[in-house]
Amino acid sequence: MIHVTLPDGSRREFEVGATPLDVALSISGSLAKKALAARVDGELRDLTRPLEGDAAVEIVTAKDADGLELIRHDAAHVLAQAVQDLFPDTQVTIGPVIDDGFYYDFAREEPFSSEDFDRIEQRMCEIVDADYPIVREVWDKETAISTFKDIGEDYKAQIIDDIIPPGEDITVYRQGDWFDLCRGPHLPSTGKLPKAFKLMKLAGAYWRGDSRNEMLQRMYGTAWASDRDLKAHLTRLEEAEKRDHRKLANQLDLFHLDSLAMGSVFWHPKGYQVWLQVEAYIRRQLEREGYNEVKTPQLMDSAQWEKSGHWGKFRENMFIVPDFVPEGEGDVTVPQDARLMAIKPMNCPAHVEVFKSSQKSYRDLPLRLAEYGCCHRNEPHGALHGIMRVRQFTQDDGHIFCREDQIVSETQKFCRLLQTVYDDFGFTEVAVKLSTRPEVRAGDDATWDRAEAALEDAVKASGLPYEIMPGEGAFYGPKLEFQLTDAIGRVWQCGTLQLDYVVPGRLGATYIGEDGGKHVPVMLHRAILGSMERFLGILIEEFAGAFPLWLAPVQVVVATITSEADTYAEQVVETLRAAGLRAELDTRNEKINYKVREHSVQKIPVIAVVGAREAAEGTLALRRFGSKAQTMVTLGDGLAQLRQEALAPDQRRAADT
Repeated sequence: MIHVTLPDGSRREFEVGATPLDVALSISGSLAKKALAARVDGELRDLTRPLEGDAAVEIVTAKDADGLELIRHDAAHVLAQAVQDLFPDTQVTIGPVIDDGFYYDFAREEPFSSEDFDRIEQRMCEIVDADYPIVREVWDKETAISTFKDIGEDYKAQIIDDIIPPGEDITVYRQGDWFDLCRGPHLPSTGKLPKAFKLMKLAGAYWRGDSRNEMLQRMYGTAWASDRDLKAHLTRLEEAEKRDHRKLANQLDLFHLDSLAMGSVFWHPKGYQVWLQVEAYIRRQLEREGYNEVKTPQLMDSAQWEKSGHWGKFRENMFIVPDFVPEGEGDVTVPQDARLMAIKPMNCPAHVEVFKSSQKSYRDLPLRLAEYGCCHRNEPHGALHGIMRVRQFTQDDGHIFCREDQIVSETQKFCRLLQTVYDDFGFTEVAVKLSTRPEVRAGDDATWDRAEAALEDAVKASGLPYEIMPGEGAFYGPKLEFQLTDAIGRVWQCGTLQLDYVVPGRLGATYIGEDGGKHVPVMLHRAILGSMERFLGILIEEFAGAFPLWLAPVQVVVATITSEADTYAEQVVETLRAAGLRAELDTRNEKINYKVREHSVQKIPVIAVVGAREAAEGTLALRRFGSKAQTMVTLGDGLAQLRQEALAPDQRRAADT
């Protein structure tokens, strides 16, 4: 007999050779029907794979994250089988699970088309209806290679030959007559796969990611536990398409991107106006929190980056510049003794230099330095994405130099500030992740023990729920990551706080302690928005380009009905601008409905319509974005109302106190 421990701590006896499915049946027939796989002593396994002995068993269903991943994994296999049924000249290569779905790379001379999707999806449904048992088989390496070669699957044979060590068994999963190399686990049968899947797009992909290899055809799909979940996902995608910051940037004239400056942004006046409002808002928050703003060099000697540790661990992402002036014409040869410089990928080493510029006492701590620091990172072309991931970016960066006994209080203050900022931008759902030591890191284990304990104590003291992410810390210390959820449920990682015992000491930062001796300060690397470019991209998509009045690049357009009101309209614009509002004038010889429609497409928050009557009475007809209603107000009342509405959230709070 073997003993199985269930998640509630209870134990049950089973015959030798029992499977997790037997365990599920012993609990309830309903659970057995819903079961997709099981965790056996923490390892995800097939539901029908016999237990080897006593074990802790947890049944996995579609409601679990593991269950959804299995569904997507099986959808990839069903896709591959369907493609080979319909297009027998196709070789399958790899087909992993990805966020929200899966893909499979196929080798086929004739290109696929999205017009093939309906046929393939129909065949996938037929495979599900056939309810083929999914059977795990164990082969030796030589058998696997010869079998796949015999059926023309040269790519599979190559994977086995290159990756699988000699003597190691290979698992193959069979469904009907079709089989594939796979570690598993899988669902018990194809009939367990919900038909909540859809093929999405085609793309090219090099075999094993190497541009020197053959180009394959990648077919992307999405799969979910139910039709309702699939429809919700497709709705989110449709909404995300409408909100795409690149499309909105073109529509609203915010910025553009060009291959002339790959990975950098050309900000237009309207887009940069939004930038300036966000920057001014953050600057006010930091001033209230006692930060001192600094500005540091873009280019620093490689010796500084070597001492900090970035040179050894980050050099491939840095732009390197030789420090010499070439003479004459023709080919340039870099002298052997030329020093190397690097355009900064982050601001922390420069902030340490500011700290070191004068002797500090324990009474001077904490010292909070802030910088809107322009940084450069040599991201691969394929990783660039609009303004969400770029090569040149600006951080709302800050570094807090403090004593060890100030870590908790400074972290608490930062967490409160971050929550206030996110609330003001409308992000109320924020998750906190505590990332611990990575495999490649600076500093000894004792230092990491202190740092991780201190940061965990700090986040606990802040009262924030958090999740530990093992191995995801920075190379110099553990960090907190703050992930916000936007209006359509997408999660973005923006704010960070990293606790660093290492870099200040490496760069020679010290302060005079109460005991009269020299001590190395602790440095908290922190950012709230992270990359300004990325955060603005998030804001564009969060508001779908319809910014609240305080952020809108143009807050009010004064539009005339007739040319008789032109002079009055000009006076209104001057009055609004004098009050600090961003107002524009529209006196074109166009019908007012055309003007309103055009400014609505531009998502202008307020359109002030004036005609002969309004000019005579000194009034405005205010129309808000998204509403057909108009409100008649006097110029004085309208001005007071708009000035109040145009205050940023922090300014409004200050005005109310």
